[in-house]
Amino acid sequence: MGLVHVTINNQTIAVEEGTTILEAAKKLDIRIPTLCYLNLEHVKTVNGSASCRVCVVEIEGRRNLAPSCATPVSEDMVVRTNTLRCIKARRLVVELLLSNHPTDCLICEKNLNCELQSLAAELDIRRIKFHGARATHEKDISSKAMIRNMDKCILCRRCETMCNEVQTVHVYSAVNRGFDTFIAPALNLPMDKSICTFCGQCVSVCPTAALTVVNDIPNVWEALNAKDKFVIVQTAPAVRVALGEKFGAEPGTVVTGKMVAALRMIGFDKVFDTDFAADLTIMEEAAEFIHRLQHGGRLPILTSCCPGWVKFFEHQFNDLLDIPSTCKSPHEMFGVIAKTYYAEKIGIDPKNIFVVSIMPCLAKKYEAARPELMHDDMQDVDAVLTTRELGDMLKEANIDLMNLKDEEFDEPLGESTGASVIFGTTGGVIEAALRTTYEWLTNETLEEVEFHELRGFEGIREAVVKINDQDINIAVAHGLGNARKLLEDIRAGKSHYHAIEIMACPGGCIGGGGQPYHFGNFDVLKKRMEGIYKEDKSKKYRKSHENPAIKKLYEEYLGEPNGEKAHELLHTYYVKRENM
Repeated sequence: MGLVHVTINNQTIAVEEGTTILEAAKKLDIRIPTLCYLNLEHVKTVNGSASCRVCVVEIEGRRNLAPSCATPVSEDMVVRTNTLRCIKARRLVVELLLSNHPTDCLICEKNLNCELQSLAAELDIRRIKFHGARATHEKDISSKAMIRNMDKCILCRRCETMCNEVQTVHVYSAVNRGFDTFIAPALNLPMDKSICTFCGQCVSVCPTAALTVVNDIPNVWEALNAKDKFVIVQTAPAVRVALGEKFGAEPGTVVTGKMVAALRMIGFDKVFDTDFAADLTIMEEAAEFIHRLQHGGRLPILTSCCPGWVKFFEHQFNDLLDIPSTCKSPHEMFGVIAKTYYAEKIGIDPKNIFVVSIMPCLAKKYEAARPELMHDDMQDVDAVLTTRELGDMLKEANIDLMNLKDEEFDEPLGESTGASVIFGTTGGVIEAALRTTYEWLTNETLEEVEFHELRGFEGIREAVVKINDQDINIAVAHGLGNARKLLEDIRAGKSHYHAIEIMACPGGCIGGGGQPYHFGNFDVLKKRMEGIYKEDKSKKYRKSHENPAIKKLYEEYLGEPNGEKAHELLHTYYVKRENM
């Protein structure tokens, strides 16, 4: 493509043809306020619907102001971004948005994290200028994972872009027209009746509190203050490289030890690690994969750690229910082991154990409530907090995370390997499985444990791993749009893979819907990924089957991987759901 010369605020730059004014301005370090605009760099998708008109600029020779997010530059274009006319137009747009928006900012879920609130303050808007009828909608609290409050929707269409174009789930679309327009699932169904996967990506990009997480903090505080409850907590691998962001740390900063100390300070009886259960997951998943390879089982096997992708598959590819691994996700495995094996070891009635999961994901909240993920009429996991919720909880307790001294996880459910840590990023689950599968099949030591072909941010990646005399074809997909491509190939009989890892969220769990907001900033995800691999390298053991606590668990309680007892506790089944 050819270069185009454009002058913005008296600065001239040459950019590629097709570049928008907003993108050109960024190259000159000129900030233009935006609201509906969303650049999802890591998946190469942009919400450029120009529905809000906050980013308008003045172009020499044109009568009307132009939305910079959707206007491509042209040769010798002259642009002004900060004229009085632009400023007044932006103020008017925001004032009109506020006229149809609740004013309960002090108690709003997104208070101090709301982009509309921040923009109003930036434009020095101190009163509601326009008064009249406001659109009102019933709040949708039907799901266990997220809440829809369309009274706070500004029709930016970010959720539509994320759900329909990136994730290809197609939950959201506009209903009605004009003043009566709102965003909803098909037939205006409640969220728990829709095909929503609860991946939370729409929540992570919503600029206001129109889409928020179900808040489980009060339930956890209640459990911590209950005298008859033994409250234990587990933390997912992706949490430790993102939690620090809530306290001003750089993305990717590993805060594992400080997080453990903080969790003890707020009153948890034991602080354990989901990484322990991730190692357990690999024991089961690798054994299941080997069994399918050696006995003509259904291939490719698909990893089942991500509840968002599992629900996507149950709705949209439910003719393939026999393909995914039957393994529960790591935090669910942890829950059932805590209420069986661990309860026996410490002599506590499982009914008095309250398991809290700290997860980067909204779908884990939904998953914990699935009826098939129960044992002896008890949920495996009692409450799920996102990374953001944990950060809020620590601040509520006046705990300064970054100034705490590092502490270690409790034993035995706190011991883990590097293989379990990499579950936190795309490609990590299948890489961990390969480390164990290789050694089990060859009876040789795998010296080079890092499978670099499976790492990175490409939407679909693949590798061929030689095990004995067989080429094992592996694929990795992150983001449900990429998963769809691989699943459609399987459905059509075109897949040549033996094993596939799928994660619902772009970047895997590091980009989960419950992580600190990154709004598509690729650098944030990249730094979190680097933090994950750094922790992997620091571990004494880097293969799941080397974990001494896992070996002991099988010796004392479970028997053999993929055996009868393991299947009873650690495996599940899937449900055929309507696709509408």
